[in-house]
Amino acid sequence: VQLVESGGGLVQSGGSLRLSCAASGFTFSDCAMRWYRQAPGKERELVAIIGSDGGSTNYADSVKGRFTISRDNAKNTVYLQMTSLKPEDTAVYYCRTTVRSIRYWGQGIQVTVSS
Repeated sequence: VQLVESGGGLVQSGGSLRLSCAASGFTFSDCAMRWYRQAPGKERELVAIIGSDGGSTNYADSVKGRFTISRDNAKNTVYLQMTSLKPEDTAVYYCRTTVRSIRYWGQGIQVTVSS
C-alpha cells in the first residue's frame, strides 16, 4: 500500500489549495479515505472522511464549509479542496486508509498559510 500526497505549499490567508493523495497497492474503491493534519506542537487531528463510493463525507467543525473532500475511483486518488484558508490551517496534511485492519499513512505534505 502506498499513499502519496501532493499539492501543498505556501498560500496567503483567504487563498485556496487542492491536495491530492494518489493511492496504490490495494483496491481503492473498497476503502474509505481520510485526511488528517498535524500542526507544530499539536496532536494529529482528523480533518475529513469520505466513504468508499464518495457518497458520504464528514468534516471537522474547524473546516466545515471551507474544505471539500472528494475522490476519483478511476484515478485511485482522493482530494482535499481547501478554500478560505486561515493561518491556523498551517500544518502537515496526511491521507490515511485502512486495509485489512492495518492503517496506512502517506508521508505528509506541508501547507503553510501566511497572514
